[in-house]
Amino acid sequence: MVQFTKQFEGQLVPEWKDAFVDYAQLKKDLKKIHLLTSGVEEEHTETSLIKTINSSLGKLSLFGNKERERPRAIKVHTKLASSVSNSDVYETELLETIADDTDAAKEFFMCLDTQLNKVNQFYKTKEKEFLERGECLKKQMEILIEVKDAFNQKQANGEPTQESKKDDSISCTISSEEDSIKSRTEETELQEYCLEDLDNNGKEALESPRSEESIIINNEDSKLRTVSGRVFSCQGRNLNIKIPLTNPSRKFSAISYFIKEDLINQSSSKRRGPDGVNKLRISKKTLNHAEKMIKGALTELYKGLNYLKTYRNLNMLAFMNILKKFDKVTGKQILPIYLKVVESSYFNSSDKVINLSDEVEEWFIKHFTGENRRKAMKYLKPHHRKESHSVTFFIGLFTGGFVALLAGYIIVAHLTGMYRKQSEKTVYMETAMFGLLFLHLFLYGCNIFMWRKARINYSFIFELGSENELKFRDVFLICTASMSVIVGVMFVHLLLLAKGYSFGQVQVIPGLLLLVFFLTLIFPLNIFYKSSRYRLISVIRNIVFSPLYKVVMLDFFMADQLCSQVPMLRNLEYIACYYITGSYATQDYGYCMRVKYYRDLAYAVSFLPYYWRAMQCARRWFDEGETSHLVNLGKYVSAMLAAGTKVAYEKEGSIGWLCLVVVMSSIATVYQLYWDFVKDWGLLQHNSNNPWLRNQLMLRQKSIYYFSMVLNIVLRLAWLQTVLHSSFEHVNYRVTGLFLAALEVIRRGHWNFYRLVFIHWGIDEFTETVLEVLNLVLRLAWLQTVLNSSFDHVDYRVAGLFLAALEVIRRGHWNFYR
Repeated sequence: MVQFTKQFEGQLVPEWKDAFVDYAQLKKDLKKIHLLTSGVEEEHTETSLIKTINSSLGKLSLFGNKERERPRAIKVHTKLASSVSNSDVYETELLETIADDTDAAKEFFMCLDTQLNKVNQFYKTKEKEFLERGECLKKQMEILIEVKDAFNQKQANGEPTQESKKDDSISCTISSEEDSIKSRTEETELQEYCLEDLDNNGKEALESPRSEESIIINNEDSKLRTVSGRVFSCQGRNLNIKIPLTNPSRKFSAISYFIKEDLINQSSSKRRGPDGVNKLRISKKTLNHAEKMIKGALTELYKGLNYLKTYRNLNMLAFMNILKKFDKVTGKQILPIYLKVVESSYFNSSDKVINLSDEVEEWFIKHFTGENRRKAMKYLKPHHRKESHSVTFFIGLFTGGFVALLAGYIIVAHLTGMYRKQSEKTVYMETAMFGLLFLHLFLYGCNIFMWRKARINYSFIFELGSENELKFRDVFLICTASMSVIVGVMFVHLLLLAKGYSFGQVQVIPGLLLLVFFLTLIFPLNIFYKSSRYRLISVIRNIVFSPLYKVVMLDFFMADQLCSQVPMLRNLEYIACYYITGSYATQDYGYCMRVKYYRDLAYAVSFLPYYWRAMQCARRWFDEGETSHLVNLGKYVSAMLAAGTKVAYEKEGSIGWLCLVVVMSSIATVYQLYWDFVKDWGLLQHNSNNPWLRNQLMLRQKSIYYFSMVLNIVLRLAWLQTVLHSSFEHVNYRVTGLFLAALEVIRRGHWNFYRLVFIHWGIDEFTETVLEVLNLVLRLAWLQTVLNSSFDHVDYRVAGLFLAALEVIRRGHWNFYR
């Protein structure tokens, strides 16, 4: 049977972890009581029979009154709700001695009362937020339905106009009259409330809506201004365009889009009605987009309500289990007394969340799925893909096949003298290339397993949807199946050569294998994890053209992986040269090493991953303005210089180049180690509670962090093999290079885990400082009132539009980090 502690920690919502019952602390307090009451257990055992008889007699009606008159061990007092917290406060009074040490019992019940008050307060706050959000969405949905009905009536009446031939729309108006300062203030406050309410719509869920813009249709009688400060009036209703800022990287582009569209509409709308009102047509496409956004908002609301239900159920189980343990330790009957208080407390007795959840289901079934409940539940409660046992079976099957084929390949290669023949250089390079690639993929599968075990929401960090997210078993299946195929093909290739087949024909096999893997990557049919393959292609495209694309988390994370795969890229460059130039037919294996432009291409391949990563840092500095990105860029420039000197030393082999390799590699190593520990992992904080670590640790054992730091240093110093190359004179240099390249891949896989742990905690001090400054600057937008003279040549409406946009940006920025 699984311990409740593990079950509790495994099911709680990570974002609300601090709001749950501190079950571990209650167990510690109970353990103190248990140590103090060890001498009381014998007395309790002797009187257990008498207590059993008394409890049985008490159940009879004749002795029922006597049982009720027995004094209780505790009494729970309920204080009136305070004006600030607006929730009841519980305090427990001990009516008799429960343990030898009364202070320990008082401490336990004090902690228990604190946890109950905390749970009630948090639940009430979240419930209020969800109810307000549900009410707002209900109004928006009602107005959207009315507008859609107006479209349907227009199409049914058959009223085509010249304008409607291009696009189905309904006529709306834009109010351009000036309002008083008081009305503008009221409108701004109401709009800010709606923006805050819907921006937080999916906050409690683990995934946020992926949209960049949506439409809010408001049912208020007062005029609401949009981001541009105008009122969209349609069918007697007001439509308010709104941008849900799901993450900081999207808010500026979304705001810019709507401001640009707003200005175009202002300049292009020349029709005016008799009341001086501008005409505006809202297309059906816009309303369909609004329907899609409200549908997503309802889905996220329903998901948040389910999280709140989970919060209530888990806390109820926690109280019940800890009270059972308390009764078992002390021999008292505390559970029935205190459990009645817990059951009657607000978080367990309130049914508003359940009612709202039922209402959301009814809304969704009625308006979005045509009374089809099963279809609605697929949206509201999507079933996660079940992990089939067949995947585990094939992982084991391919693993066994890979091990057997690899053993046979090594034996045959040794007997035929493969490592002593220059003719097998291409086969070795291709095997090493695929080996490094799938070793990296295997370590990524291990990372996914560890992230899931540590409850790191990696799919949200990488912005991966359910359709293109790979589970760790899927990654292991890809690795084992691919390596089985690769080693099998190489084994057949070696056997054909040993039997005397034509070398020109057999040598085509490795090239065909590489071509098959490339075609599989771009295969258009929906098989072999198509969505994941195409997502990988798009990420690689963003990396190659990194200065031209905005950098997101997955892009620079993937670019960091490529920095550890320089040997694989160089092998790929040699194999491409070998087959493109036709060297496989002439058996001229040194051609790609002799020709100058191919040697220069090898230099470029060594620099490319670091160049791409440096360009990403430059783009992030350009977009965000953080100087830390420029410092990070310097790290990759030092790595480029170290890689360049190493390639030059492999070519020249002189003492001068060797000294330069040592100097540049040492500088780059120190630079990279500092960035790994301080910036990427968030460690080496001298003021933290944990010596040379940080305050918040995901892993309980601190020794693991120290060991990981030492291991990272050792693996970072693998370049010393260049200096100590003479020590490996009895080992083939290609085997040594493959071993060192594998060590770098292992170091990167080890680095990946701690990097995402640090991102998950979100304690990057540089980012927090910049965002605080940004929030302060946006808060000072009111200075435009004082500096109004600076905008003499700008229309006051444009200035108002700009200030309104700044406030929306600040609110979206605040929502995300709130």
